[in-house]
Amino acid sequence: MTKQKSETKFKVIIDNFLLINLFVVIFFAIFFIFAVIMQINGVFIFLNIFQNLWTPLVTPLITILIVSALVNGINSWWKRKWLSQEEET
Repeated sequence: MTKQKSETKFKVIIDNFLLINLFVVIFFAIFFIFAVIMQINGVFIFLNIFQNLWTPLVTPLITILIVSALVNGINSWWKRKWLSQEEET
């Protein structure tokens, strides 16, 4: 029971981290759109801030988001395949 409880707690922590990661990526996407609009209007500071944050912050966040989506898809595919093989036997 303790092992299952700790696995559930670990899954909740990972799910919360990925949810926060998603919202941060959405925030940076909105900030990027805002920065482009401001650059069109002649204010370059926001796009400069975004460019400075791109490599150290935004790129890893997007990478974590994509990798987690791939791992989730592979995991659900593997579980379906494993359950269908289990039903055949």
